[in-house]
Amino acid sequence: MIYVIKFIYSFVLPPGIFVLLLTLLALWMLWKKQRGFAALLLTVTLFLYLSSIPLISDPLMRTLESKYSPPAQVQGDCLVVLGGGATQGTPDVDGEGNLGGSAANRLITAVRLHRQTGLPVLFSGGQVFADSGNEADIARRQLIGLGVAEQNIIAENRSLNTAQNAEYTAALLKEHGLSRPVLITSAFHMPRAVAEFRRAGLTVQPYPTDYHASAASAAAWYAGKLAPSPGAIETVGGVLKEYIGSLAVAFKGN
Repeated sequence: MIYVIKFIYSFVLPPGIFVLLLTLLALWMLWKKQRGFAALLLTVTLFLYLSSIPLISDPLMRTLESKYSPPAQVQGDCLVVLGGGATQGTPDVDGEGNLGGSAANRLITAVRLHRQTGLPVLFSGGQVFADSGNEADIARRQLIGLGVAEQNIIAENRSLNTAQNAEYTAALLKEHGLSRPVLITSAFHMPRAVAEFRRAGLTVQPYPTDYHASAASAAAWYAGKLAPSPGAIETVGGVLKEYIGSLAVAFKGN
């Protein structure tokens, strides 16, 4: 019964409610014999529906997340962590400002690897929007709170996108005499990030983290995979953004 209720809810809340309303509108147009508009509306509705269900979003996400795997052994002289969103003025344990979910997952991976290797941590990310937090400044405070010594932290707090992450990080690494970065970012973001760092003249060891698509979901089947959800549509949008961004990097490289 719980899963039946969840499935019904998916068509009461966005984006499912929009799929339902657009379908009803298209059927009404068919009843009014407006077949051309109805066909167009049904096509748009179908694309909206397909882009909002896990049955589509999870396999799309795995096309990116499967490109790199965490290495068995870290080989580098610095852990480079890329930001992924932050808030400002929000309460935290030892101050204000929090990293977004993906950025926080990347930070946790960096701390764990720092404890294993003793390598310094360079966090790259600035204040992207007027109402967002400065990612590297927040990360510095949180790294210290998690036990990383301040002398082992390098903050690159100016970059606004992945291209600037790579450009400004390359300059900081050179300034600190470092040349073999271990790149830590979300698995879905890693292909574009590697390309941007390569374009900036850096060869990195990729260490993907923050996986979104469960490996088990490739074989599992249940009705919920056909239920529209905000998370699925966000995933599809994120995957498309990464592929378009990768194309842009390739175009800039030619």
